[in-house]
Amino acid sequence: MRILLVEDNIELADLLAERFRKEGHAIDCEHDGRQADDLLAHARFDIVILDINLPNRDGFDVLRAMRRREDKTPVLVLTARSEIDERIAGLDSGADDYMVKPCDFRELSARCRALLRRRSGEAHNLFQCGNFSFDRCAKRASIDGRDLELRHREVQLLEAFIGNLGRVLPKEQVADKVYSFEEAPSLNAIEQAVTRLRRKLEGSPLVIRTIRGLGYIANAKED
Repeated sequence: MRILLVEDNIELADLLAERFRKEGHAIDCEHDGRQADDLLAHARFDIVILDINLPNRDGFDVLRAMRRREDKTPVLVLTARSEIDERIAGLDSGADDYMVKPCDFRELSARCRALLRRRSGEAHNLFQCGNFSFDRCAKRASIDGRDLELRHREVQLLEAFIGNLGRVLPKEQVADKVYSFEEAPSLNAIEQAVTRLRRKLEGSPLVIRTIRGLGYIANAKED
């Protein structure tokens, strides 16, 4: 999951970013409303976690600007504003969910997973196809009941491909989904990670093919 966290409390932002990274997600942080809006106008994320009380531009303004651009990225508003009128304003501005700080990180993470499932049309965290299964919550994949030993980056790639079955993903887009801006990966690193993942998926119905000049496409077919 590629996350943008927009939070002006740097200490809280660092804490949440560390927790999400430990779960295997790529996350970028912004602390200023105007800068967040500029970034969202040019970059794409799977989830945006958005505070409201931001310097230079209110979070609601950032959210409304996203929706005016027809940016359908799921947005979870995370704010200290707990009044019912504020919740209504957030949801009516285009938020997909609303949480009040302080919150339990486990619930925040679960709500992000739920938003991602809703976006991809999935009803639950378990992806099952033939003898292959992947638990998005536990970050565990198995073939014939045997757990695969996946590296951190391979889990991120697997999530990206499962969430985009049947769609061609350019290498640059794959990189965007699994690396934050600070990591700046090479396309060669992406190719190597995909090659390792392919080997570990042998014997499963999940196949990742290279489309020369375009990128990758994943398909899952049951016998």
